[in-house]
Amino acid sequence: MTIRKILLVDDSKTELHYMSDLLGKRGYAIRTAENGEEAMKRLGEETPDLILMDVVMPGQNGFQLTRAITRDPRFTNVPVIMCTSKNQETDKVWGMRQGARDYIVKPVDADELVAKIHAFD
Repeated sequence: MTIRKILLVDDSKTELHYMSDLLGKRGYAIRTAENGEEAMKRLGEETPDLILMDVVMPGQNGFQLTRAITRDPRFTNVPVIMCTSKNQETDKVWGMRQGARDYIVKPVDADELVAKIHAFD
């Protein structure tokens, strides 16, 4: 599967802008959501090839949202990469237990992020 469409879920407009720009310049089609409710709406409109998920968000956090998405039969083939400032090993382990396929810590290194995305191609 070639990754073309990415859903970015992050409550920071700055982070969404930075990541959209970074990935858009590399040819990815980006859609964004600022919270869990908006993310589920976007998923209902179009299934992405990959989801980049922040953890710390108001309302439903990224761990809860990842669990909901990865357990939904419609999205079982959509990999989720946690993309967060939470850098403790326990956070990473918990994220992976919720169904995330990878984990990257902010501030994001562009080359590392693209390499992690390419791993799903």
